[in-house]
Amino acid sequence: MGLLAGAVLVLIAAEWPRLSAHIGIEERLEARDRRARAERKSKLRVVHDESEEFEASVRRDLERLPTIEKKRDPRR
Repeated sequence: MGLLAGAVLVLIAAEWPRLSAHIGIEERLEARDRRARAERKSKLRVVHDESEEFEASVRRDLERLPTIEKKRDPRR
């Protein structure tokens, strides 16, 4: 009996994509996902562009980094 139940479960798992498309489960899930995504997107807000400020800050930080200059090999 257990073997038969296992075989039925494997068959259902293997055929699930076709079964769900046939009974319309997939469309309902996609619609729910679209609604959830739209709700998440509606809660987003626009952040002001601070790219110029950021770039200047990075340049300042790079200029402040200590550097080590290697001495040139006189044989070259």
